[in-house]
Amino acid sequence: MYKASQDSAPATPDVTTPNPFPEVGSDQLSQRFVGWVRAAAPYIHAFRGKTFVLGFGGEVAAGQLAQALACDCNLLAALGIRLVLVHGARPQIEAELARRGLEPRYHKGLRVTDAAALECVKAAMAVTRIEVEALLSQGLPNTPMAGSFMRVTGGNFVTAKPVGVVDGIDYGFTGAVRRVIADEIAADLDQQNVVLMSPLGVSPAGEIFNMSMEAVAEAVAIALKAEKLIYLCDAPGLLDAGGALIEAITADDAEVKLKAGEGMTEDLDLYLPCAIRAVRQGVGRAHLIDRDKDGGLLLEFFTPQGVGTVLTRDPLFRLREATIEDVGALSSVIAPMEADGTLVRRSRERLEEEIERFTVVEYDGVLVGCAALYPFIDERAAEMACVAVVPQHRRAGLGEMLLGRMESRARAMGVERLFVLTTRTADWFRERGFREAPPEALPRQKREMYDVSRRSKVFMKTL
Repeated sequence: MYKASQDSAPATPDVTTPNPFPEVGSDQLSQRFVGWVRAAAPYIHAFRGKTFVLGFGGEVAAGQLAQALACDCNLLAALGIRLVLVHGARPQIEAELARRGLEPRYHKGLRVTDAAALECVKAAMAVTRIEVEALLSQGLPNTPMAGSFMRVTGGNFVTAKPVGVVDGIDYGFTGAVRRVIADEIAADLDQQNVVLMSPLGVSPAGEIFNMSMEAVAEAVAIALKAEKLIYLCDAPGLLDAGGALIEAITADDAEVKLKAGEGMTEDLDLYLPCAIRAVRQGVGRAHLIDRDKDGGLLLEFFTPQGVGTVLTRDPLFRLREATIEDVGALSSVIAPMEADGTLVRRSRERLEEEIERFTVVEYDGVLVGCAALYPFIDERAAEMACVAVVPQHRRAGLGEMLLGRMESRARAMGVERLFVLTTRTADWFRERGFREAPPEALPRQKREMYDVSRRSKVFMKTL
């Protein structure tokens, strides 16, 4: 979200829903809209009843897109997603400190909270929470929240303990999470309420402690065994060395990147360690999304590509051998390439008969690529065929993953030569160690089946 000045009130831009079907080109736009809704349907089914914990800083709460974020949260709740929102208030606290003539103090990115600073924290948190509640409670006509009513609840769900003295610095009333009362939060979510939490905690002795938003969101997500922990941050997500967005990364790889300090921003330094710990302790996914991206939550969760970085404990891409249950999905993956002539057509019956020859690759449980291996054991050769990857994942290295698996399978069979027949992807195979060969170099049985009319080129690789 756009960063506002420290003492500004939340902006309320016009979020009137535009007409998605203008007169010009209405048929084309209608088809795109229908296609998007159909593509989003699997995600809607998958997320219904799941718990999402969303953490965002005070910059978001006071930003120009705060109203749009409230509308998106309303939509997520309407789709049956159980929402816990954890807000921060760092810029609001800074403004309150400045108003009282006090200097902010930090150590290792964490606020040092003395008694005077705690009064500023309480005042800023209270105002920010009320403003967020107000945003979530609107239901004006001609807006995405028209006719809706979000029940927003909260409570003393987190008990705190003092951080204490670190490196000789007394953190005062700065606290850490001692316990999350997950059962009470879950009970509120069961009543279809949206739970809004401020990063304040009370100790058993009745003392109030100021905690970091990211740590509270992490602890709540772990305690609830949430499907997703989401942070809205000051970056598009994690970036690689070339500045391109890393769409998915494992916790182990993210930790290496964090230690190297590559491409870290102020928010990423704070949020990434929390995201790593969360997925290692049972949270399904952690997402880092640009707070300045209008509709970022919807784009991340309801489109195949997403817009941020998702952290997982294990890789999202997974290779496995195909089963008969994959035939339908397999057919849909290869159908476009059969239609344009890249692949030879295979009937559903043939796919069922040959399913054991196929290896498939999944992305987050969805089949997105495949390849088949046809051995000719007498001549110590095998054909790699029906190589297909859906368009949105063709730059993710899935072809190399499939090729590596085919080579391993072929070697295990005692195969010495791997060959392919291709009409359009000769360069791809040539770049990966295949050399063009005449059709006469094919195994005898395959030579007899060779379709001269397709004029497929033959490429071979010695294993």
